[in-house]
Order: sequence, then structure tokens, then C-alpha cells
Amino acid sequence: MIRPARAEDLPRIAEVEAAAFSTPWSVHSFRALLPLDRVVFRVLEVEGVILGHGVLWQVGDEGEVANIAVHPLARRRGFGSRLLEHLLSEARAAGVTRVFLDVRPSNLDAIRIYRRRGFRPVGRRTDYYRDPVEDALVLRLDLEGPDADAPAPTDPDPHLPSSNPPI
Repeated sequence: MIRPARAEDLPRIAEVEAAAFSTPWSVHSFRALLPLDRVVFRVLEVEGVILGHGVLWQVGDEGEVANIAVHPLARRRGFGSRLLEHLLSEARAAGVTRVFLDVRPSNLDAIRIYRRRGFRPVGRRTDYYRDPVEDALVLRLDLEGPDADAPAPTDPDPHLPSSNPPI
């Protein structure tokens, strides 16, 4: 089940976040999102246990997937894809026409999910991530227009082109 995050979920969200990322968001950062209207903050719960969470914020007709985390022991079960689809569905319902996200080039599993969903590279942020230092690939998905529901082109290489312009 995917549902809105609540204050009582924050300790478990922090556990999942710490298990999923080398530089996790703080409980304070997540708590600050709870009352915001333009933020979609959801948890994925299975049999009463939170296994993942996702955050998307909206500014005008644009959205940004700011965080998707699935506990490492629950990966490869489609939970990340389900969270992403849920966030995109809510974004579309709120009038968002394009969505951006940042991803580590080394996060090949996430890149595969994003590419299958239709996200395309639009840039690179040099030395964006810490611990370890790594660029961020900036991806974009159009939710409206002629290519919005087109399948992603088949590409045997999950790496994005290295010729992305810096942002």
C-alpha cells in the first residue's frame, strides 16, 4: 500500500533512508515536508512495515522527484517503480507537465527504472553528491505532449551519454 507519510512514520522513514543512502536526509528534513501543500510525500507499506518512501515537490507546472528510497532488503521487488509511478500519477493529477530528477551515474538500477519510464538526460551537475563525490545526471520526463506515453527506446547500455551538457 502507498499512502501519505505521517509524523509517526518518521523514525522508520529515517531508518530506511539511512539504510538506502550514504548521505541520508535527516528526520528534521522529512518532518518539514509534512505540512507542505506542494509536496507529495508517500510511504510504501507492506504488512504494516514501511519499506520505502518517495518525495516529489511541485513548482508551477514542474515537479521534481526529490527522493525515492527502498530498504536494501526489499529491493528488486518493484517497490521503487511503484513509488515512482505513484508520484508521477499524483503529479499529473496536480497539473505537472514535466518532472526532473537527479541520480548518481553509479546507481544503475535506478537509471534503468527511470529510462524504462521514459526519463531522458538533460544535463549533469558536477560533483553534486558527497560520500562519495560524484556527478548527478539530470533527467527529465514530459507528462504531456506527443511523446508523454511513448515507450522508452531500447538501449542496451544503461549508462547515459557522457556528453550531457553541464548545468
